[in-house]
Amino acid sequence: MDLEVSPSLTIPAAELGWRFSRSSGPGGQHVNTSDTRVELSWSVADSAVLSESERMLLLGRLARRLVDGVVTVSASEQRSQLRNREIALAKLADLVAAGLAPDAAPRRPTTPTRGSNRRRLAAKGQRAVTKQNRRRPPAE
Repeated sequence: MDLEVSPSLTIPAAELGWRFSRSSGPGGQHVNTSDTRVELSWSVADSAVLSESERMLLLGRLARRLVDGVVTVSASEQRSQLRNREIALAKLADLVAAGLAPDAAPRRPTTPTRGSNRRRLAAKGQRAVTKQNRRRPPAE
């Protein structure tokens, strides 16, 4: 089953590598016999569906998650292998989509308005009055 990351990018099933193992956690006797933990691997460096610019962008942005150009996600949240497969596919799709997303527009620094400064100082003065009222009255 192919993985659709975006309308313009679909990763073919042939490029996805699956591994299954026993999951930790509760499950009774069933957990001792079934391999429900899922690891999904995809080679970013060798993928045929990526353009060279997309490949460089992903290799740079996912560098901390890559091992020899391969990104791996795992899922063991559910007791069903099928459900864990779906979760792993969704995780990989989200990861690749976030890696290919355009950079956010840089923030333009602005100065606070006169009204916001006035409100900040009024709130600060009110806090000072509140704390002064909490003090022990002077002994006369």
